[in-house]
Amino acid sequence: MSIARVLAQMTVSDLDTAEPWYAKLFGRAPDARPMPGLLEWHLADTFGVQVWAEPDRAGRCTMILDETDLDERMTHLDESDIAHGGPQNATSSRILMVLDPDGNRSVFTGAFT
Repeated sequence: MSIARVLAQMTVSDLDTAEPWYAKLFGRAPDARPMPGLLEWHLADTFGVQVWAEPDRAGRCTMILDETDLDERMTHLDESDIAHGGPQNATSSRILMVLDPDGNRSVFTGAFT
């Protein structure tokens, strides 16, 4: 027995507001709509992100995404008009945090440059 796939889940209050924001974040439309109220972005064969409409729980999620090029990610965020505070140094990496319209945190991590 082993786990073969992981999907982070971001809970939002309104899917009509969240979908275009996450589409900008990931640079594309969702890969799947498995059921009403649920969107999925498949970022690789074994991991992805679900955006789930559940207003009572919205805004309480955090996902950490290890980025191959944090500076390129920052440029993408700037071009997509997604606000951020710039990269910050952490103990073993740099981090770049963004908040979706509900206040959910997406934290990109990358190597020191």
